[in-house]
Amino acid sequence: MRDIFGAVEKLLPTTVVGSYPQPDWLVDRQMLGSRLPPRVRALEIWRVAPELLEQAQDDATVVAIRDMERAGVDIITDGEVRRESYSNRFATALDGMDLDNPGTALDRTGHPNPVPRVVGPIRRMRPVEVRDVQFLRANTDRTIKATLPGPFTMSQQAQDDYYHDEEALAMALADAVNAEVRDLSAAGADVVQLDEPYLQARSEKAAAYAIGAINRALDGITGATVLHTCFGYAHIVHSRPNGYPFLEPLAAVNVRQISLESAQQNVDLSILKALRGKKLIVGVVDLSDESPIEDVDTVADRIRSALRFVDADQLILAPDCGMKYLPRDKAFGKLRSLAQAAAKVRAEL
Repeated sequence: MRDIFGAVEKLLPTTVVGSYPQPDWLVDRQMLGSRLPPRVRALEIWRVAPELLEQAQDDATVVAIRDMERAGVDIITDGEVRRESYSNRFATALDGMDLDNPGTALDRTGHPNPVPRVVGPIRRMRPVEVRDVQFLRANTDRTIKATLPGPFTMSQQAQDDYYHDEEALAMALADAVNAEVRDLSAAGADVVQLDEPYLQARSEKAAAYAIGAINRALDGITGATVLHTCFGYAHIVHSRPNGYPFLEPLAAVNVRQISLESAQQNVDLSILKALRGKKLIVGVVDLSDESPIEDVDTVADRIRSALRFVDADQLILAPDCGMKYLPRDKAFGKLRSLAQAAAKVRAEL
């Protein structure tokens, strides 16, 4: 049974943030790991012929689902197996984006990156991830979560040659996200998550208009929703702050759950007190390249630290971020430690 928050009816449920490692037979993982996450399409990473790609992605999605189930994760995704990055599958499907003549924008590490170029009004002309959710729902009886890039982050990952106003662009993107969230919920998603890592990378701009854009993206949504914010993939972003530059304002976001990372840089979890009233998804598994598979006691200690500041019935446990850059055996081992540590602490309550 699932409760109204889209989480299983037990204390300390576990989830994933979004991505899971794609198989080597599906993507060129060396190419994937050696470049910045693509904002435009990157069809060259796929090892499978175009006419067989959807079938291959379906098969790889089943593999990801079964791994999450075997590991003991309660709230699962489709592993984002069909995506070249967390954001480009949705952003590049929108009308108003010129993909053939991309622009340039600085990523959160300060490097220029090819990005979609906005040349007309942003419109979502069709559902983008509905089939993904339908496939996930048909292949598991667990609580399922769909993930989408948030409007603020997408506004930072595009070259605006039409609106000439970042806030106006973010609001147009919010309308597209809102339409997609409605369709994903109708397709069977128990939870829909918006990914907004750029809230931390561009905190001054976030303070100006991000909350308004995110709330517009969620206007009228009655299902369970999550906002995920982080410092970026650990494989890519190595210079990381000790705390969150843009966290307290998220109390004003109209979501039921807020997801954040904490394990890699040992974030002071007293910051969680600023978000009372929200369910909190706290990252308790480190995803940096050099991190080992944590033993159960290490993860359990991180869970206990979070419980100093969050009531048990308001806490959901997760890895810090998406897992797509980890080797599959390492990702599976970390998820299994997560589930076992949650069970251990749950038994102490």
